[in-house]
Amino acid sequence: MGPRPASAPPKVVDQFFEFSLLGMLAAGYFALASSAYLDLPSAAAMLAALSLRALMAAGIAGFRLSGRLVAALILLYIGFFPIDYFFLATPQSMATVHLLFFLAIIKILTAQTARDYVLVRMIAVVELLAAALLSVSLSFFAFLALFVLFWIATFLSGEIRRASTSLCVVARGALAGIPRRLMALSTALLGAILVMTAGFFFVLPRTARAALDRFAPQRRHISGFSNEVNLGEIGTIKKSSAAVMHIRAFRADGLLAVRWRGTALTEFDGRRWFNPPIRDELVRVNQGMVKLAPASGRSIGYRVLLHDIAPDTLFFAGTPEMLSVDVPYLWRTVGGAYKLAAPRLGPFGYSAYSYLEDEGAAPRPGVLQLPAKYREELLRLPQLDERIRPLAREMTGGAVTEDEKARALEAGLRDDYGYTLDLPPKSVADPLANFLFVRRKGHCEYFASAMAVMLRTAGIPSRVVVGFQSGVYNPITGWQVVCASDAHSWVEAWISGRGWTTFDPTPPDPNAATSGMLARASLFVDAAEQFWQDWVLSYDLDRQAVLAARMNESGRRLGIQSIEDSMGRLAKRVTGSAEGIVLTMIATTAALLAAFFGPSLRRWWSARRREERIRRGEASPSDATLLYQRMLVVLERRGVQKPPWLTPGEFVRVLPPAVARTDAAILVEDLTAAYYDFRFGGQRDAAPRMMRLLARLEKSPLEKSAKTAA
Repeated sequence: MGPRPASAPPKVVDQFFEFSLLGMLAAGYFALASSAYLDLPSAAAMLAALSLRALMAAGIAGFRLSGRLVAALILLYIGFFPIDYFFLATPQSMATVHLLFFLAIIKILTAQTARDYVLVRMIAVVELLAAALLSVSLSFFAFLALFVLFWIATFLSGEIRRASTSLCVVARGALAGIPRRLMALSTALLGAILVMTAGFFFVLPRTARAALDRFAPQRRHISGFSNEVNLGEIGTIKKSSAAVMHIRAFRADGLLAVRWRGTALTEFDGRRWFNPPIRDELVRVNQGMVKLAPASGRSIGYRVLLHDIAPDTLFFAGTPEMLSVDVPYLWRTVGGAYKLAAPRLGPFGYSAYSYLEDEGAAPRPGVLQLPAKYREELLRLPQLDERIRPLAREMTGGAVTEDEKARALEAGLRDDYGYTLDLPPKSVADPLANFLFVRRKGHCEYFASAMAVMLRTAGIPSRVVVGFQSGVYNPITGWQVVCASDAHSWVEAWISGRGWTTFDPTPPDPNAATSGMLARASLFVDAAEQFWQDWVLSYDLDRQAVLAARMNESGRRLGIQSIEDSMGRLAKRVTGSAEGIVLTMIATTAALLAAFFGPSLRRWWSARRREERIRRGEASPSDATLLYQRMLVVLERRGVQKPPWLTPGEFVRVLPPAVARTDAAILVEDLTAAYYDFRFGGQRDAAPRMMRLLARLEKSPLEKSAKTAA
């Protein structure tokens, strides 16, 4: 092809650039969306804009926004913004977020010029930075890797795209493989970047959570674990598999047989259990420790890490006796729950010692009586369906003692009713009666509510407890994983001579997945997530010291001296004298020179040896490439560059006019012919000819202002 004026870049390069840029935007968007701070309208609008732009880049949709339409949309949004700010957005700062997303969407859909694409790249970077400030999930690392990959691809294709608009010659082929080669190069560069930064990752401690947490809308904690729970609420929570907390026992392998108690709820109005908040008591924490209550039984100690979605309630196994927590105050509710006095930002940890009761133990003398006022509260009932009291008498028909009646109710509900997480198809006036006499199936708070109510009809004080089941022990990390799907409620009844006794009338979930490949895979995912929490989000100087200590200990186990000891002894040996200091400086200088200039010297020496071989007539066809590359270097030093997609023969035919009118053009043509004879024709006598032509080319005059070939 002959010369042509500069114009649009080749379509295949332009498409690859657009899809790479869309990949950057998508990676930043999904990283931000995974943080759960983005509201549904913003997330849906941005996803729709990215999808539409992808269709436009693929040539499927020819949709373009005219300048007049863009101006009209901006004017309409200016009028909508006050409405969003004062009436729709919650909190009001989300109105500003909506405005920024609107402007970003407009720019994404209308980008055409180089300046537009620069702004789009800035939008992608801002998305990723916002996600870095807000996200605490391991998924951010995956989106970050994708972002870097697409950024490299965008940079490479953008440079080719920019250069192709200023070229004077168009290559006839070799464009079809550009996307494949660019993506391979981008992937290789991504791998190199990750390898090079891996060392710095463990050398530099992370900073704390960003200050934007103070201004950004906080993600909602799961509710129902402090002072109120509605019937059906815990069933909704159980449909999520998100990790709520991790627990590590101070001794033994996990705490598989415990329940994590949140609070006990005493008041029931027919649809919800609750505690009066006005009776909460403020507890002072002295030097990070607080003694909660005296208890007896089997002692256990454990560390709890609450995740972002966990409520502000502290969860305990059994009866907590001692608590270590880094806050000045706690709230203690009437149901025995302990809550943080101030809202927390991000994950939160505490340690506790508890005693586990023996639920099957015989009654013991000396138990204090329940105060009359509190006993009256624990027997109070709303207006009940007339069939509930007869059902309670029927279930406890042969029982005499309070303990026997409670066990009979527990067994009757477990045996005669089914478990399901499905909620009733529509709201009913009396959900408890609907569970007992119509559906005859439900989840934990229905069973616990039914038992607590029927215990009260039998004159036994009772309350509903909300918390979590034990969770799953992960042997990879040594932590117990408690998920939202482990949310649970059960019953505590005051049994004369024993005191508060735990009962669980809920039958097991027949669909619970406790083993198999998926369950094992989830443990590896949790281990990776825990690693992210420990060594990324919480990585500070203390963690750095722990890592160094572990590496040192591992080295001693293998019989290897620690790095510090070995280097220390070597330093003493070498620097113990003036000669040692001089030798150290010489060795360091030599190492630096070898690192900087070694590769270049090695390539120069290798090329020189090959040239000597050619002069002796010992050349091989592969040496033709070396000589041709020397010719290209000579031309490049004088302003003429061969594009990689042109063959040697095509390059000769499209030399710039300033070169074509000189003797150098004839030398380049002869060199190219000799290259073909030597490389593909196997004519060894062509090698000396190429050497002579190269010597003449290096001395021949060539216009320095010659244009770069395309």
